Amino acid sequence: MDATRGIGTFVVWDYVVFAGMLLISAVIGIYYAFAGGGQQTSKDFLMGGRRMTAVPVALSLTASFMSAVTVLGTPSEVYRFGAIFSIFAITYFFVVAISAEVFLPVFYKLGITSTYEYLELRFNKVVRLCGTVLFIVQTILYTGIVIYAPALALNQVTGFDLWGAVVATGVVCTFYCTLGGLKAVIWTDVFQVGIMVAGFASVIIQATVIQGGISTILNDCYNGGRLNFWNFDPNPLQRHTFWTIIIGGTFTWTSIYGVNQSQVQRYISCKSRFQAKMSLYINLLGLWAILACSVLCGLALYSRYHDCDPWTAKKVSAPDQLMPYLVLDILQDFPGLPGLFVACAYSGTLSTVSSSINALAAVTVEDLIKPHFRSLSERSLSWISQGMSVLFGALCIGMAALASLMGALLQAALSIFGMVGGPLLGLFALGILVPFANSIGALVGLMAGFAVSLWVGIGAQLYPPLPERTMPLSLETYGCNSTYNVTNWVTTTEMPFSTSAFPVHNVGRTPLMDNWYSLSYLYFSTLGTLVTVFMGMLISLPTGGRKQNLDRRFLLTKEDFLSNFDIFKKKHIVSYNSHPVEDGGTDNPAFNHIELNFPDQSGKMSGTHL
Repeated sequence: MDATRGIGTFVVWDYVVFAGMLLISAVIGIYYAFAGGGQQTSKDFLMGGRRMTAVPVALSLTASFMSAVTVLGTPSEVYRFGAIFSIFAITYFFVVAISAEVFLPVFYKLGITSTYEYLELRFNKVVRLCGTVLFIVQTILYTGIVIYAPALALNQVTGFDLWGAVVATGVVCTFYCTLGGLKAVIWTDVFQVGIMVAGFASVIIQATVIQGGISTILNDCYNGGRLNFWNFDPNPLQRHTFWTIIIGGTFTWTSIYGVNQSQVQRYISCKSRFQAKMSLYINLLGLWAILACSVLCGLALYSRYHDCDPWTAKKVSAPDQLMPYLVLDILQDFPGLPGLFVACAYSGTLSTVSSSINALAAVTVEDLIKPHFRSLSERSLSWISQGMSVLFGALCIGMAALASLMGALLQAALSIFGMVGGPLLGLFALGILVPFANSIGALVGLMAGFAVSLWVGIGAQLYPPLPERTMPLSLETYGCNSTYNVTNWVTTTEMPFSTSAFPVHNVGRTPLMDNWYSLSYLYFSTLGTLVTVFMGMLISLPTGGRKQNLDRRFLLTKEDFLSNFDIFKKKHIVSYNSHPVEDGGTDNPAFNHIELNFPDQSGKMSGTHL
């Protein structure tokens, strides 16, 4: 460590703050285990009894989406590749709009617990089983990374015990998921969003104070080329450009938001469809806030270390550790604040893991147990759901042990989502948007999409793309204190854009590696989705896709979109009435209030709406 001014370490107060965060989360779980008569039915346990309102659900969606991978990964991403990451703000808008207007109406009016039930209603049991298995594998893998990533980064910088942290997070999560069900998951998430914002805010405020104002930070970043918002290069091989982020990002995140069980389960648990849509749109604000915070943190990181990069100076061993390093560097005079930041990273983890565990339990019970054991009572199903929560909690801790053997985090996490999420998104898109798709087409499409995205994804992991594709910006170490180690005085800038600088890489690189495997990781998902949809349509047509008689409810219809405007039409009639009329049939989500007026669906002309 540097002799002149060492970097802080963890003190008692930090541990107190962290333990407090875990404790409050656990208490919320205990409260919901007994509040309101406890978890009577599996529906209570898995869907909060369908009585949630928009704001907590919105915050919960934000929280489970913003894992520790975001808290630690995004700032270091901005530090190394610049602020172009903030273009994701536009992506998020598209994602939320697509989820709310395309996927939500269909899932909500069918009133399902597991999104994969839809696949059976629309296609058949085999398709449903494929979807379920893919989801379970993907989620367990991803959750392992999410638990392990922050533990590793924080351990290397703060000396926070690695496996202690992994097991503690896993156990606390499993504990409140098992006791409190979805309600506990949603309310702990609301609390954890608060902690995450507080942790980010403390870092941003203190960094601004130390660096002497926002303008200094922005100046440093501008001079270091970090404010690179406009990169309109259409080349799909460049890692982050405007187009890869807008197009690829939209597909990648829609597969998480639109059809991923752990997200869908939340917004389906709302009282009414209006509340569900509101929760998605409010959550958009949360996403923007967290994105802004993490990009600002990244810029603050660069401003602080623009002449002495801790990563090249070998003070931290991976980019994910830059953020904790910064925290200990600038917050060491405030006991308890580094602990708040660690709590912030872990809240990210807890919220993601808890939603995964609850979703896995829901999918297992609904898709694998209920269809085969029809005689089970609600009470025993509720017990089984709780048992499943424990089982998956243990499995995820086991996966974390496996994740300790895997490489770079943010990318690995997103590649898994891309490789599995893409084809699944394609499968749902076929079902909802393509009336003539049938089960044969769906299966072939799914297999084809999955094969292609696995091929690219694994290829990219084995033969990483060249630096001129990923375009890391230069990092300097000339300002480092020479007392600490004379040899480090040489500037080790990563060679930014030269092609000839890496003669080593060019050995044995085939055109296949340079073009196909160098595809931006955000396009994995896009590729999977498009291949699935295209193959599905191609195969469905000759195999009798047009002849099947489908219930209109399984498709996205014009009424689904037009009913957005009912609120304005109904207001003056309903205002003196009590609310439930507008709720759109709380008891039976399969009908919203329009359809109640025209019970016979076939005779309904679109004209009656306008």
